[in-house]
Amino acid sequence: MEKRQIKGFVANLNPKKRRNLLLSSISITALLLFLYFSNEGILMGSYGVRVLNLCAVYAVLTLSMNLINGFTGQFSLGTAGFMAVGAYTTALLILPVEIKEKIFYLEPMVPWLKDVHWAGNLGFLGALLTAGVLTAFIAFLIGFPVLRLKGDYLAIATLGFSEIIRVIFTNMQNLTNGSTGIKSIPPIANMWWTFGVMAFFTIFMVRLMKTSYGRAFKSIRDDEVAAESMGISLFRHKMLSFVLSGFIAGVGGGLMASVVGAITPIFFRFILTYDILLIVVLGGMGSITGSIVGAFLITIAKEWLRWLDGGFSLGFVRIPAIAGMRMVVFSVLLMLVILFYRRGLFGGREFSFDWLINSLSALPKRVFSLFKKGGAAK
Repeated sequence: MEKRQIKGFVANLNPKKRRNLLLSSISITALLLFLYFSNEGILMGSYGVRVLNLCAVYAVLTLSMNLINGFTGQFSLGTAGFMAVGAYTTALLILPVEIKEKIFYLEPMVPWLKDVHWAGNLGFLGALLTAGVLTAFIAFLIGFPVLRLKGDYLAIATLGFSEIIRVIFTNMQNLTNGSTGIKSIPPIANMWWTFGVMAFFTIFMVRLMKTSYGRAFKSIRDDEVAAESMGISLFRHKMLSFVLSGFIAGVGGGLMASVVGAITPIFFRFILTYDILLIVVLGGMGSITGSIVGAFLITIAKEWLRWLDGGFSLGFVRIPAIAGMRMVVFSVLLMLVILFYRRGLFGGREFSFDWLINSLSALPKRVFSLFKKGGAAK
């Protein structure tokens, strides 16, 4: 009976929807096969897997910042602080007891957390959820004073709270191990975890933006006065967006801790927030697709350009090894992209198969018209 219902549902779809459903099924199957063979080390080595895991984690963090900055229009710079809460919470919950005894040698760990060890995938899931909930609660407490501010004042306030969190973690020796940080974090977050969490929050964001809350977020971004006149509670919706953003950032921080294997307070400086903001702007403010594509492009580009730091040859001249050359070239490329795509790669748009097919079908006409103009000019 269920098979008949599925067949009937597919048969009732129009040709475009059937085509999109088929392409979506093929894409999901290809992605699952890619994840399986990559995670098993068949398609790439451990370095490539690590880079892809970082891409997925940064995509989650970019979705978090895009929710409050891109969709709600509130200039928040507190993502690094929320990441720190999620990362330390997850690390302390999944760290084996014997490892805790080794790394907390300057000052004993607090007794109520010393013997806690959530092992396995189920324990890791519980640690991520706990990290997300705790981060959301802290975001709720911070949101009360700061969300009454706007623009640059909000950015400065959230950045200040982020730095306060980092300084507190630096001085809590018996809980966070101070400036020494936490090492030997179990590498539970494989590609299934990172890409699975990314897919979950992507679907969540897509569904959220189609609800009345998502439309309220966008209306606040476009015009707060008009939104309030339509009966939308500005503070309540800003708080909801801020708390949800904190939850996602906390989960992303937990994934980051498991992927990198070691965390210190210095890792969560404000520069990390700027890196995520860069991805949001490059991909497009208010674009879910842009957040994911931007995260993958920037993370892979930073790693691929590492060969520039070791020196290279242009044929007629040899460029010596210069520390930081990679970031110079990377910054120039970013400037070129921003000059030609001032609203980001996707702007406020989202990817769809209709857009892809229309663009590919129109490409030959554009190329032909360019050649035609060139011939006429001659």
